[in-house]
Order: sequence, then structure tokens, then C-alpha cells
Amino acid sequence: MKLAADWLATPGTRAVMGALASGGHGAWFVGGCVRNGLLGTTVDDIDITTDARPEQVMALAEAAGIKAVPTGIDHGTVTLVAGHRPYEITTLRRDVTTDGRRATIAFTDRLEEDAARRDFTMNALYATADGTLMDPTGEGLADLAARRLRFIGHPEDRIAEDYLRILRFFRFHAWYADPAGGIDADGLAACAALSDGIARLSRERVGAEMKKLLAAPDPAPAVAAMAQSGVLAHTLPGAEARLLPLLVALEDVPPDALRRLAALGGEEVAERLRLSKSDRDRLATLRAGMASAEAPGPLAYAHGPDTAWDIVLLRAALFETPPDPAARAQIAQGAEARFPVRPADLMPALQGPALGAELKALERDWIASGFTLTRAELLARPR
Repeated sequence: MKLAADWLATPGTRAVMGALASGGHGAWFVGGCVRNGLLGTTVDDIDITTDARPEQVMALAEAAGIKAVPTGIDHGTVTLVAGHRPYEITTLRRDVTTDGRRATIAFTDRLEEDAARRDFTMNALYATADGTLMDPTGEGLADLAARRLRFIGHPEDRIAEDYLRILRFFRFHAWYADPAGGIDADGLAACAALSDGIARLSRERVGAEMKKLLAAPDPAPAVAAMAQSGVLAHTLPGAEARLLPLLVALEDVPPDALRRLAALGGEEVAERLRLSKSDRDRLATLRAGMASAEAPGPLAYAHGPDTAWDIVLLRAALFETPPDPAARAQIAQGAEARFPVRPADLMPALQGPALGAELKALERDWIASGFTLTRAELLARPR
């Protein structure tokens, strides 16, 4: 059985694999690029493992005229850039010790040892330069064909190596597992038993993982399993999974992690997930909009049409009703509306704070009128 994918034959891919082979070394594509290549879905990153040591990878790349960046050389990783695309090259390795967050590794020449330290069977598939597949665990190809997500070996052992694998279990289930097949009972039980370990992870890692999970086409079943197992409470205290399936069912726009995060709620979400300032602000706007009675038009005027529609969807999920059919037209009107009064219209009679206060008052009146009051009508209003 062979992997057939366009990226296998690109000049950049050929150059990188050729450089490694020129030194007599083995090199294999591994992980997500193999998994997604077999599924026929988008491949964003091409990861390669090799029996060459990092310094050898650097030397071979230099000899082939390929740019090499020692991005994680202490852990055996060098990034080669060919054809304007990065290729992450990591030496075959095995774990010596782990503490639930990071591992001390040793290099190896055995594919089986490299595979044994990975998380899920479907992520431990390898392919040679010509696409020939290798399945060191003996279970990866069958599990991928069945869209069945399972840990390699004992789930508790894999989780204890890195507690982020608890969240990855739910994320990969949302993205790659067959919804009709249910969730692996042994994996779920292990995640529940070891969920205290989530507190040991950096908030940045947890936030990145949750955003990837919530960006899945339908993360609701996976998040429901998180809630039932107690993992959600450890990740986002106070969050509830009830609204998420209702929101997903109503969505007529592309998946959006922040919109779905607003539906989950929870305590101090922005800080717990170390969201960026822009994400914090947007999440706060969505949560405030959910709780307010502000009409779609004014929401679009203040925050833009996309955010206004997000709030309409969130409110519909909250009240378990379809969105108001008139909301789209109101949002379009609000997004196109332009306040007709300018500061110069009120000067020199008003200056400084008094000018600002009057402009805000007139704008409130204009918004309340459904954006219908004209400049003349606004300026004629008593002050």
C-alpha cells in the first residue's frame, strides 16, 4: 500500500529527501502529513524523521544548498526550507524520562522505538520517499481506515508522558474519528482519571489546543465527552457544553473557535487560555452581546456584520429558537450606516467635553431611530 499525495513529488520535497538519502540515511514522512494524505484532507505541515543526527542533517542540507534552521536541535529537530516550504526534520528518538510536560530523549535507529513514544496509532504511520507505508504499531492503518482514535499501548502511560494528550484526545476525536463509532472507552477513562494533570500545563498550550478543538466542523460530541468525564471542568471551570450543539446546528457560517468558546462560558476564560488581546476583546464583545437586548442593526454598526451575526446565533442557541428572519437585513443596514453629524457641525458653540457629550447623545438618538434621522433633524433637536 502506498501514499499518493501531490506534495510527495514537489521539487522541494524531492530535494529534502534526496539530501538525506545522499548521506546514506533513511528518511520517512511521519504523523499528520501521512494521516491526512491517506484521508485526502489538507496537509499543512510536512514532518520527516530520519536516522541522521541533527548535525548530519545540517551538513547534508548545506551541501545540497538547502537552508537549515536549528529550530529544536537539542531535541533533534532541524527545519529545512526548500521551495519556499518548511520541512521539520527530527532524528528518530525514544523517551528516557518524562514529567508530564516534557521528555528527556535519546536518539535511536529504530522506527519501532520512535513510534512507541507517539500519542495515537493513526499518528504513528510512516512513509518512504516513494510513498511506501510503514505501520510500526501494527494498528495505525486499521484504526485510520475505521476512523478510530486510540492511544498507542496503555492510555495512562501515554498521558503521563504529556498531559496535553488529554486535550489532544478530544481534539483528534472531533477532527478525525467517526462520530457513529463513539469514543474509545479506555482512552476516555484514562483522560478522566488523570485530568488533574491539566493544571500542570502552560496556559498557552491549553489555549492553543482548545482553539483547535473548537475549530473542528462539529466539536460538540467531543466537548460533551469532556464535560461528562470531568475534563472540561479542569480545563474551563464553570463552562457548560449544553449550548454548543445548539449553536453548531444553527451555524450557517464557517466554524469559529471564539464564537463557540462564548457558548461554553466559564470563569476567567481569557486568562485561563492566555488568549491574545484581540481574542480577549472579541470574546468579551460576544459574551456581552449574548447577555444584552441590543438589536442586530446597532450591533453591526458598533462591531461589524460578522460579530453581529455571531451574537444573533449565540442568542438563538441560548433561547433555543431560530434566528430572527429580519436580522440579516437589520445587520446589513447597521453595517452600512454612517453617522451624519460631524464635530464641525456643532462648533464653535460647543467645545471640548461638551462637544463630545453632545455628539454621543445625538448618535444614540440616531441609532435609536433605526439610523433614519437626517443630519438636519439631528441638528434641529434641542440641546
